[in-house]
Amino acid sequence: MRYSTANASGALRIAMLSHSINPRGGVVHALQLSESLQDDGHRVTLLAPDPQQKGLFRQPRCDFMGIPGEPLAPSYGTVEMVRRRIDDYVRHFLRPDTPQYDIYHAQDSISANALATLTERGVIAGFVRTVHHLDQFEQLQLHAWQERGFRAASQVLCVSRLWQEKLHREHGVSAEVVNNGVDLERYQAQVQPRDITLARELGLRGTPILLAVGGIEPRKNSCAILQAFVRLRRVCPSAQLIIAGGASLLDHHQYQQAFHELLHREQLSTGPGEAVIILGQVADEDMPALFRCADALVFPSLKEGFGLVVLEAMACGLPTVVSRIAPFTEYLQEDSCAWVDPEDPASIAIGMAQACDPLISVQLRRSGAAICQAFSWAQSAHRHLSIYRAYLAHNKDISYA
Repeated sequence: MRYSTANASGALRIAMLSHSINPRGGVVHALQLSESLQDDGHRVTLLAPDPQQKGLFRQPRCDFMGIPGEPLAPSYGTVEMVRRRIDDYVRHFLRPDTPQYDIYHAQDSISANALATLTERGVIAGFVRTVHHLDQFEQLQLHAWQERGFRAASQVLCVSRLWQEKLHREHGVSAEVVNNGVDLERYQAQVQPRDITLARELGLRGTPILLAVGGIEPRKNSCAILQAFVRLRRVCPSAQLIIAGGASLLDHHQYQQAFHELLHREQLSTGPGEAVIILGQVADEDMPALFRCADALVFPSLKEGFGLVVLEAMACGLPTVVSRIAPFTEYLQEDSCAWVDPEDPASIAIGMAQACDPLISVQLRRSGAAICQAFSWAQSAHRHLSIYRAYLAHNKDISYA
């Protein structure tokens, strides 16, 4: 069994497993948590599927292991892709030269299913799982993997009370809430030279400039954002909308097609300097500058685990437009953002206008900066360590019972 106890110094050996090398919310959480645990004196290895050996989206301050695997042809569906990535993880941990860890922590369903298989085979003693959010799948196999990923875990965590309550009410699973954090050394409101060059490269000349992060997909409410932007353009014809990010393992082709049909119907041009600028994945080092280039973050999501990008935007001094739903209502205050009904494009358009109003934006920036002070990755790491040690002590008691 590949299970060991912490060394004499009290330092833990931690395997932090994620589902992607791209900067999605759960991946960023895994990376920042790993770095904070490493900074605290523990030995952390962050792992993620990396069949093309591209490497993580940025160089971490802890060890990183890209899990090799066969690149998949476009004809492969999501089910086969997930199956193969689970198998890739299992093969990695079955290798005789794979190190032993005190803690195996899965941040997603793919890695959790791999650890569930290893637990069933007696290779590891168990694992910790963080549930960021749960998806609705048409394919029964994806649904089964998602449920197995948290039911098989020895300890379940989540990043908001919303998902803690959903797990208990809908699945009978008890979970501990752990906080997210924001890197205030990296995300700052102070203008930097890169802000100017990036704005020039993107052709940002409009007023106001709205930023949406997360790509074009249903959960991010992209079509409603575009409908709201069309309404705003009626009174602010020079407004520009930037859409950044979007690397996802799920297939959003049909939704993206509907989004582009809406673009065409509203005769909105796309590209640098145009009304709508669709960037795709942005270089990690450019994200703080991109926040500072905008006048407001538009984030009327229909479902989130936490919404980490909201804190990052606020730390950069950017007013935010946010859905009046949990989990946002758990950690944001009434005067810290422009609250909107995510189901109503008119409400989102009003929120855009409010966040960009010079008088209102001053208050939003001030309140947003204050909220960010309450969230740190060091605090999150300490909370995780408390849970890890309680979990290890419980396992030890069981082993010698």
